[in-house]
Amino acid sequence: MQCLVWCSRLRVVCGGWLNLVATTVATTVATTLVTAVATALATAAAATAAELPCVAPAPDPSNTYDAEHTYAKLHKSYPQIRIASAALPDGVRKLDNLTYVQYGSRCLQLDLYLPAAPHNGAGPAALRPLVILVHGGGWRAGFRDEFAPMAVRLARQGWAAATVSYRLSGEAGYPAAIHDVRAAVRWLRSHASDYQLDAQRFALAGGSAGGQIASLAGVTGHLSGFDPGAAGSAVASTVQAIVNLDGLSDFTSAEARRYEDDPAKQPSSAGAWFGGRYAEQTARWSEASPLQYVRAGMPPMLFIGSSQPRFSVGRAEMVARMQALGVATAVQVLPDTPHSFWLFDPWLQPTLDATLAFLTQQLPQR
Repeated sequence: MQCLVWCSRLRVVCGGWLNLVATTVATTVATTLVTAVATALATAAAATAAELPCVAPAPDPSNTYDAEHTYAKLHKSYPQIRIASAALPDGVRKLDNLTYVQYGSRCLQLDLYLPAAPHNGAGPAALRPLVILVHGGGWRAGFRDEFAPMAVRLARQGWAAATVSYRLSGEAGYPAAIHDVRAAVRWLRSHASDYQLDAQRFALAGGSAGGQIASLAGVTGHLSGFDPGAAGSAVASTVQAIVNLDGLSDFTSAEARRYEDDPAKQPSSAGAWFGGRYAEQTARWSEASPLQYVRAGMPPMLFIGSSQPRFSVGRAEMVARMQALGVATAVQVLPDTPHSFWLFDPWLQPTLDATLAFLTQQLPQR
């Protein structure tokens, strides 16, 4: 009788243990299958997005910020000016329409200008420093071709240069343009070996709104919030120097708001980008001011300005803060110049000379 009781208890214990094992195995298998299916679906979705053909946005007839329209406005006051040439000379090659990031069917592209001859030397000496150029246009207009003349001249001097497109405010408001430029930096660094680029000598430069974008993207290189596309990437979107051509450094001062938050403009260019006037989007106006991010260890920064004081707002205070922290900086103001001076001769060459002098000093060959 005791033997029968013992055997009965054993069947209960063993049966319970077997049920527990079976349940655990089933749960593990189910979890594994769910994870595998989710991963496969995510991979398929990403592949589908990457395979979508690029669809360019329809041309915007109001987008007239280019050299030709700007020349028409300026030549009576500055009869000596000529539109700087973007023609490719011997010794310079251009790789155009390279997609650096894709959102669905929307492809953002850049053009890469390189010296035609391979760089002599081996190791780091064989690599070329890169200047990434960001066009202006009040955050809602402009084309990357604006900086083609400067890119050509950089390549003639042995540098690599990239001109980038980004989403304008009519398509995506702040901070989309910053995300895009950081994505361009990351893409170029990830392809540095393909184009003989020195991934440790990257500079961002831009003019007008592009100067502000380049500055903000450059000074926030340590902040992942301005580069959401970098999640999971081992490639950095930081740069080693910045050049600001007549771009704002501060949106928050009374002087800045006098122009950028003008109530007569509904909305102003800045207000359209931020999605509201200063009183409505105070945090964004402050967050987008490069002045707010001055810190020890930030990239060295060159300012090249016109004789129009509106576009130097925040510059003096930013320079003072950088100097107090021992950050390399320099300012060059071109006398008797309009805004957008970099589009024209005779001002493009001194702009290029100042840029190369600063970058050569701050980004010496390794």
